[in-house]
Parts: sequence; structure tokens; C-alpha cells
Amino acid sequence: MLGAAGKAAHHIQHVRAGELIAIAAPDAWFTYYYWLDDHRAPDFARTVDIHRKPGYDPVELCLDPSIRFPPLTVGWKLAKKKMGFRTLMDVIPLDASLVRGSHGRPGGPSDAGPLLMTRQGQWMGSEALRSVDVFGVILRHLTPDLKVGGSA
Repeated sequence: MLGAAGKAAHHIQHVRAGELIAIAAPDAWFTYYYWLDDHRAPDFARTVDIHRKPGYDPVELCLDPSIRFPPLTVGWKLAKKKMGFRTLMDVIPLDASLVRGSHGRPGGPSDAGPLLMTRQGQWMGSEALRSVDVFGVILRHLTPDLKVGGSA
């Protein structure tokens, strides 16, 4: 859990950050599933619907493994939608165990983190780049004559 000092150290001390920030364990994520019986899950749980789900749902990246012929099922649903029929694209599973790892978790070994490649090594500042300095490096690539603060 991060309080005020922890939020400042991780550069997330903005107005919308909340009072406390919970960080998942390295091989975990916080699911939003608030129902106890999958038969009572809301319609949006089985769909890609970022506007009604409370938070990020990495299970949206998976197709329901119980669907026998995924390409046919998805194709049929898309065809119905294209023909003007109302259909629910309910092809997302409700199995949170399909997700491996954490999304956006700070820390961990540096070789497991994101990679930023450039031919302009002089703009990087150092081999290890803080996430808050990435904007400056990208901006420098777009406008090389602009003076950018930070390590860029």
C-alpha cells in the first residue's frame, strides 16, 4: 500500500490517485469480479467493454476456452452484427486464472520491464530510464531542437 510519500516516490501523487494505492504481488492482479456465482455475472463481464467495467480487465485478451470453434463463433457474431442484428459479443471467459503476471506493476528485475529502443542513445541519459522520463525521450525524437527537462 502506498500512502502520500509512496505515491510521491512513484510519481503518482495527482488529484485522481486516491488516498491509498494497492499494488498487486508480482504474479497477481486485482480482479473486479464482485459476484459469487458466474451465472449471475453482468452481461459486460463476458464482453470487451471498457466503459462499464470497473478498471482494467486483462481477461478481455482471452477467448473463452469452452467455445469449441472460436473463429466460427466470433465470425458468426460479427456477421449478425454487420447484418444489423443486435448481438452480444460474449466470448470472454470469467476465469481470472488465465491471466499470468501483473499489468503495470512497478519494480521487479529490470530485464523483465519494458524496452525503449532508439538510434539516438545520447538522448537517453542513462541505460536505465525512469518511466516518467519516457515522454521526454519520445518528444525529443519528434522535435529534436526542443530542450526537454529530466534525463532526456
